[in-house]
Amino acid sequence: MRQRHVFGTVFTLESIVAGGVFLVILGVLAWALVRRRTEASDQPERPRLEAFYVGALAAFAVFLVAWTAWQNHEEQHTADPGPLRVDITGFQWCWTFGYPQSPAHRSVSGTCKGKDVPTLVVPAGRTVQFRVTSRDVIHSFWVPDLRYKMDAFPHHRNTFTLTLDREGRWRGRCAEFCGQRHYAMDFWIKAVPPRDYNRWAHGGTGAA
Repeated sequence: MRQRHVFGTVFTLESIVAGGVFLVILGVLAWALVRRRTEASDQPERPRLEAFYVGALAAFAVFLVAWTAWQNHEEQHTADPGPLRVDITGFQWCWTFGYPQSPAHRSVSGTCKGKDVPTLVVPAGRTVQFRVTSRDVIHSFWVPDLRYKMDAFPHHRNTFTLTLDREGRWRGRCAEFCGQRHYAMDFWIKAVPPRDYNRWAHGGTGAA
C-alpha cells in the first residue's frame, strides 16, 4: 500500500536522524563532563563551536519539516481526476459509510454490538476520497494495518485519499476515547474487485 510505504519511509528516516542527534548530544555531554577546564586561550573558540551546534540542529529541523511535508503531499497526490467519494460519519458508538455517487445511494451502518460491525467497501486499485466527520463528539478513523488515522470532528469535515492496490479486508477502530462503548467502536474496510464493487454499488449483494 502506498500510504504504508510513505509512513515507513518517513518513520525510518526520522528515527535514524533522531538517533544520530541523540548520540551526538550524548557524546558532547560526556566530553563536557570529563574534559579539563578550558584554558583562557581557548575562550574565543567557544562561540564558534556553539554557533556550529545551533546551525547543525537548525539544518536538521528544516530538513525534517520539509521532508515530512513533501512525503505527506506525495501520499495525498492522485492522478485520478474523479476519485470515488465515501462519506464517513462517526457517532456514539459506531460508524456510517455513505456513497453519494452510488446509483443505489448505498449507505452502510451498524451498532458495533456483537457481529453488527459495518464494512466500508471500496474497489481495489481505485483512488477513494474519504470525507470524515462526527455526529456528536470527537472520534478517530483508524486502520492500524494500513498505518492510517484521521480525526472526525463534529461540524467539520476532514478529507483524505487512499488507494488500496490489492484486495483484502482490514480491521479498523476508533482511536479517540469517546465514551462508554469506545472500546467496541470497530469496523471493517474491504477492497473488492472493481466489477464486484460496481455490482454492489448498483444495489447488488456479495461485496460486503
